[in-house]
Parts: sequence; structure tokens; C-alpha cells
Amino acid sequence: MSMIIDDADHLIAMRVKAERDRRNWSLATLSERSGVSKAMLSKIEREEVSPTITILVRIASAFGQTVAGFMTPSSKKALLPALEQPRWRDPASGYVRRQIFQSADNPLELIEATLPPSASVGFPASSYVHIRNVVWLLDGRLEIREGERVSNLKVGDRLEFGSPADTEFRNPGKVACRYLIALLRQ
Repeated sequence: MSMIIDDADHLIAMRVKAERDRRNWSLATLSERSGVSKAMLSKIEREEVSPTITILVRIASAFGQTVAGFMTPSSKKALLPALEQPRWRDPASGYVRRQIFQSADNPLELIEATLPPSASVGFPASSYVHIRNVVWLLDGRLEIREGERVSNLKVGDRLEFGSPADTEFRNPGKVACRYLIALLRQ
């Protein structure tokens, strides 16, 4: 398996600052656009806290990016060995995402996610505004709450997402679940 990004806090801090500077945004502006408090954003930029996946999604969405676009550079390699595919672990839930494919020239992204037993991660509707995605369950069980719709996936099931809605992924099982996300940037 690939290595977890060792300097994720530093990378995230640099990216938040660089994206704010590029847009000439204050912390207050980013806070307003992302729904993340100024205090939390400041702590992230000073590398005093590891943001959760929910916070990362909110920040990336405020910048009009996916988490992958925000955190990892696109690869120009036709072949990207598994050991070179970046992985990131959510400090709160233990959720791990591996960026399998991302390219500036192609609107498709492929992400492998692993969610520990009884863990859950949530994403705001704003993170789905400029994307379409499908989830395919590879191992375990997965419950996805998308707005009012609740879908219980078993191995081999796939779910195509509808209109943007607050979404929660929950592993109701006793073993980790693993799933593939195919994401299309619009």
C-alpha cells in the first residue's frame, strides 16, 4: 500500500495560505465561504490542528476544488504505482482516502476510501455542487445518508448520487469497509 502523506498538516497549511493569497482573501472571507471558523482556519494555517475530512471538504469547496485538487498535484504519469498514490488519514474518524487517479486534463477522479467499523464521515451539500459521483462498495457494509435518502450498500452495490445534499458515510459493520469513488468534475 502507499504511504500516508507524512507532512499533511504542513501541506494543508501551505495550500490554504497560498489559495487565500492567490484570491486576496482574508481569513474572514474564507471562513464565510467555507463555514469553517476563523479560529480553526488560523490554527490550520499555523499547523496547530489536523483538519478533519469534513473541514477539508469545506475549505476545498470554498476554493472551487475537490479535496484531491486541493491536496495533491495532478500526475502526468500514465502509470502511477500504488506506492506513489497519495493517501491521507482523517485524524477524527480514521477514514483513509487514496487518490488513485487525478489529472488536470481529465475531469475524472478515482478515490479508494476505507472507513473503520462504526466510523462515519460527513460532507456538506456544497462539496457536491460542481461534481457528480458514484460509489461502488468493494468490502464490508456501507450506509450512505444523502439528504433524506438512506442507502445500505453490500459488497458489489453501487450508488449514483443525486442533487447536492448533506451526505454522511457510515460503516455499520464490525470490519472496515472499502469503496471506490468515481468523481466527475463539471
